[in-house]
Amino acid sequence: MITNDLLLPSLYHLQRTGIVGKLEVCALNTPPLQALKESAEFQEAFPGQDFTPHPALSAPPDKQFPELYQEVVAAMAPGNMVVVAMPDHLHYVVVMHALQHDQNVLCVKPLVLKYEQAVEIEKLAAKKGRFVGVEYHKRFDRRSLVARRGYALGQFGRFVMGEAKLIEPYYYRHSNFQNWFTCDRTDPFTYIGCHYVDLVYFITGLKPVEVSVQGVNGKFPNGNEAFLWSHGRVTWENGALLSVVNGLGYPDAAAGSNDQGLVMYCEGNDQTGLIVHDDQHRGVAYSYLEGIGPGGSQYNYVSPDFFRMVPWEGPGYKPMGYGYESVAGITQTIHRMESAAAGLAPEAALEKRREILREVDARGLIATPANSSINELVVEAARASILENAVPVRIVFGDHPHIEIKRR
Repeated sequence: MITNDLLLPSLYHLQRTGIVGKLEVCALNTPPLQALKESAEFQEAFPGQDFTPHPALSAPPDKQFPELYQEVVAAMAPGNMVVVAMPDHLHYVVVMHALQHDQNVLCVKPLVLKYEQAVEIEKLAAKKGRFVGVEYHKRFDRRSLVARRGYALGQFGRFVMGEAKLIEPYYYRHSNFQNWFTCDRTDPFTYIGCHYVDLVYFITGLKPVEVSVQGVNGKFPNGNEAFLWSHGRVTWENGALLSVVNGLGYPDAAAGSNDQGLVMYCEGNDQTGLIVHDDQHRGVAYSYLEGIGPGGSQYNYVSPDFFRMVPWEGPGYKPMGYGYESVAGITQTIHRMESAAAGLAPEAALEKRREILREVDARGLIATPANSSINELVVEAARASILENAVPVRIVFGDHPHIEIKRR
């Protein structure tokens, strides 16, 4: 879904603006590739643009190619970009394969499920002088950027109590999620709650030090058992608490395509500060003649901010919104880095790329393994907690960051 809804249209636009060259898309089998090829929206928005499918569409639709990505990546010239949009538990092996073959990486969140894997990725990327960007697109939301600057200026005070929620639509249960979103692999907190944990860290700079997550079990239509709902509590280094509610169950017929938002209370000098982001309803509501909203709803909260295809001065339509800007930010950074190193001797080129990597890590706008590994610690702690029925799990920083289960 993320390839269809965000990644491919963003890359198509970057292709026609000269940032991206040839596009190749690799999938487990041909049906999703066929759907992308035949998308009427893509044909209208990006006339004349296309991608090379792997496997070829002539392959039997029921035949699977789980290792094909390895061949595709190995055949790429060094210094290109591999976009990793796969189930959470597969990210590590694909990202490492891309780095081992001298490629840059754009990976959907979370990067990996264990902190040590993030460290391994960081070290290999530094050694190769290649960029790994994690697509936490809420960092590019204008309201997040405004809140980050205001918090840094002391305009809100000190964060002490908050609540975040992100409930995805019910129809996710009928998607490919039911084949991989199982209890042993992931959960709603890990998959989508990480967005808001990262966002609080992005806004405040505070580190999380303890995580507790309770899951509510259910079954997908195919019978696979999953955590369909979760409730997490994150404790931060200054004692602040964040409640995080997640699930795959927002009614398909309801007005919003999901239910999400963030509330943060802050302590000041004899007063309190408040940050409220209603990320579900952004002030735009449409009532369609037909049920064309997400899930088939006629009345819909239409967010113009995350990702929309709109008219522009060029052919077809262009993407806009912080989802596109996040993909573009990572892709353009890789393009800038490779362009700056082009034509230099190998050692000089490597040092130039490393210089830009350090610059991006320090700025902290784009999530990288070096500047956002708290996310992997949180995810690792969350998985340990939810599998132990909400046992609290500490995050210990220092020379060797790790997690510790607090036994009752």
